Amino acid sequence: MSEQDITRLLALARDGEPAQLAAVFEALYPELLRLANSRLFGNEATLTPTVLVHELFLRITQGSPLSLTDRSHFFAVSAQTMRWILVEHARRRAAGKHGGGQVMVHLDDQIPQSPLANTDVLALEECLEALETISPQRRKIVELRYFAGLGVAEIASLLDCSERTIHREWDRARAFLQAMLAGAADGF
Repeated sequence: MSEQDITRLLALARDGEPAQLAAVFEALYPELLRLANSRLFGNEATLTPTVLVHELFLRITQGSPLSLTDRSHFFAVSAQTMRWILVEHARRRAAGKHGGGQVMVHLDDQIPQSPLANTDVLALEECLEALETISPQRRKIVELRYFAGLGVAEIASLLDCSERTIHREWDRARAFLQAMLAGAADGF
């Protein structure tokens, strides 16, 4: 399905035809599954990429229609929602008897082809919340780049700024997160 078809279906869904959003999910399901697979951290027995995408579908299609404008915006919202699902799941697992040791998170520009076994969702979430207090734009760039897998040009278009700004802010955000996560691993 072409970019224009996705944009048209999202416009129809926004205008009160929720079945069109299901058509978007169907068309983009393989990409959503790949994104979900790259976001699962470790061998999570109770949460699979399929379960994550289905939970995403339920959350996005319930309630009032979202104002999704195009494929990039759809993936940005999807990635953010997946992150929320993973954080909620991690918090439930860390509660009470489940413990909650923290592990170092390594951020890079690429979405890995296999699950990241050494990443702690809760530690990353805490660092993203700290980053939000410093720079909401940097947090958004991390979400779009790391979680949604969008390229610099797509992010620049979504945030209405230059690619050079995105590169600079991504480097700063990544350095901040790596320092925070290293500090968390050292017990600070």
